[in-house]
Amino acid sequence: MRNYPIISICLVIFFAACGFAACGGGAGKADANDANTATTGPNSPADKPKTDEVAVTVNGVDIAESDVEAKIKPQLEQMIQRIGKQMPPAFIEQYKTQLKQQALETMIVEQLLDEKAAADKIVVTEEEAIEQIKEMASQQQPPLSLEDFKSLIQAYGQSFDEVKQRIQRGLSYQKLIETQFAGKINFTEDDAKKYYSENKSQFETPEQVRASHILIKSDTADPNADPNQVKAKAKAKAEGLLKQIRDGADFATLAKANSNGPSAPKGGDLGFFGKGQMVPAFEKAAFELKIGQVSDVVQTQFGYHIIKAVDHKDAAVLPFEQAKDDISKTLTQKRQGEIANEFVESLKAQASIVYPAGKEPKTDK
Repeated sequence: MRNYPIISICLVIFFAACGFAACGGGAGKADANDANTATTGPNSPADKPKTDEVAVTVNGVDIAESDVEAKIKPQLEQMIQRIGKQMPPAFIEQYKTQLKQQALETMIVEQLLDEKAAADKIVVTEEEAIEQIKEMASQQQPPLSLEDFKSLIQAYGQSFDEVKQRIQRGLSYQKLIETQFAGKINFTEDDAKKYYSENKSQFETPEQVRASHILIKSDTADPNADPNQVKAKAKAKAEGLLKQIRDGADFATLAKANSNGPSAPKGGDLGFFGKGQMVPAFEKAAFELKIGQVSDVVQTQFGYHIIKAVDHKDAAVLPFEQAKDDISKTLTQKRQGEIANEFVESLKAQASIVYPAGKEPKTDK
């Protein structure tokens, strides 16, 4: 199944509705009505309480205030939980208003896409949805099996069947949008060269060094200990290890046994890094070393380091011939996003979107 980048409103809706990217941060059980596929709109009037206020009517179908509230409830609760209930009520109310405006816009577009997908007889099978779920799960870190995915969904209080239905709905949007691409995406090599020349910085790789280190931190277990003596003890240990290395001891073995850094299990290996990624004293020492060379003891705010240069890469620019395939993908994805947005705007322009008096959206001219 081809996947296009989440640039357009339509595909944003797909992942937002799934709530997968944020692991439950989007839709909750409260918006189970949104789980319908393209053949059934999310706002069937028969499912709404007769006393429920209408937020907007789209082509004769009412979107209820309660549905909008249900859609934003998980995000609102997460924000309050994350920031704290002591947040000024005015701020929370302003945030809620913004969420409602965004949710309502999303629900309007969903309704229009559902109608159009139904009219065009767009069909997404359960098997297609399962394949999409497997692909999404496999791209997680670490990769997940289908059963792992189901367990994760359940852990966040969601129903796997509802998520599957949302994904079917999202894929129906994707299929619908794909019908708009024909004959509208054509790029030449000259277009790719133009992009390359105008975006050279994207293809530049800065100078990098790969280094390993042994970190000895000061022992702060005893609050009554003299800080100067504690530091001196840590430094003496680092100098003792450095002497062992100079005498031929294996750096990685000593790092695994003695380093206080998180890279210890990997023999102190930090991988490649560029300038600006490490604290100044560490960076200066690492970039001055030749491959295979070991530094003197280097002090930083983290403790005492012994650094070994493992590899080095000079600054370089990726040649156009190596970059052109990725450039073509970038240009294609950008155009797909533009087409998708144009398509959504055309649906909105042709639709009857009626707000109750006093509920018209505010526009910033």
